[in-house]
Amino acid sequence: MITGMPRIAIAVHDFSAVVKTFRDKFGMPVIDLSETSVDQLGASLAMCVPSGGSNIELMSPAVPGSPLSQSLQGFLDRRGEGLFALMLEAPDPNAEADDLLDRGLNVMPVMEGASGRDIHPNSTHGVLIRVYPVDSFTRADSDSAVSADPPGLSGIKKVIIAVKDQALAREVYGAKLAMPIDEPTIDIGRGVKSSICRPPSGGLIELVSVEDQSRPFAQALSSFLNDRREGMYALVLQSADTKAAESELKAKGLEVTGTSDLPGLLHVERQFGVRIQIEQH
Repeated sequence: MITGMPRIAIAVHDFSAVVKTFRDKFGMPVIDLSETSVDQLGASLAMCVPSGGSNIELMSPAVPGSPLSQSLQGFLDRRGEGLFALMLEAPDPNAEADDLLDRGLNVMPVMEGASGRDIHPNSTHGVLIRVYPVDSFTRADSDSAVSADPPGLSGIKKVIIAVKDQALAREVYGAKLAMPIDEPTIDIGRGVKSSICRPPSGGLIELVSVEDQSRPFAQALSSFLNDRREGMYALVLQSADTKAAESELKAKGLEVTGTSDLPGLLHVERQFGVRIQIEQH
């Protein structure tokens, strides 16, 4: 049984730069785990732990021969920096993996040194999903987080996944992953069909497909699907005051723009290949 979506990982080349960006520009508390993760996993890891939603994990290859480092480097070589993996939790990842395999998902062999199980992107609409034990990372370590003055941003309230076929995607995320999922709706403003998947904890998962390419969001989504095929498209964060957040982010050197599709929604220039949107809480 899937119990939550605790975090989403970003793969980057420059670990120090990504930690600095999320700490100093986005103002997030960041826990640098690299002192132990390089020795144990062969990769540099850090965790952004803002309040609400899912955490943001920052990852970079460090030891070329390690399985995790090879996986990260392979992703970077194929697709460049960006959203690497979506983490789910289950009480027993191996038992969950057996159930998911029985439901038709492509569960990969256990990775050396890993505490969870991976589901291949070819069965989850372009998303590498990793199933970890419950509380595989807790906020108990948050006392060691380092943060600059924040613009008041939440964790991941929603991840947007671009898909071509809503029915097939709903089958995977609803029936096969056995997570609650809303009925699909047409979002006229964005020009998409949308289904919201609701993990029991953490942020939401929104499956979106193109309906009306005359809308700017649908145009951008169509371009993404043509260029990169299906997969994670954007992270949505929240702020209690988007106007103040916009001013603070701009003051820190980030380009922030609005949108005609959804007034009040902010788009931050891509950081390490990641689209970030900020909505009013």
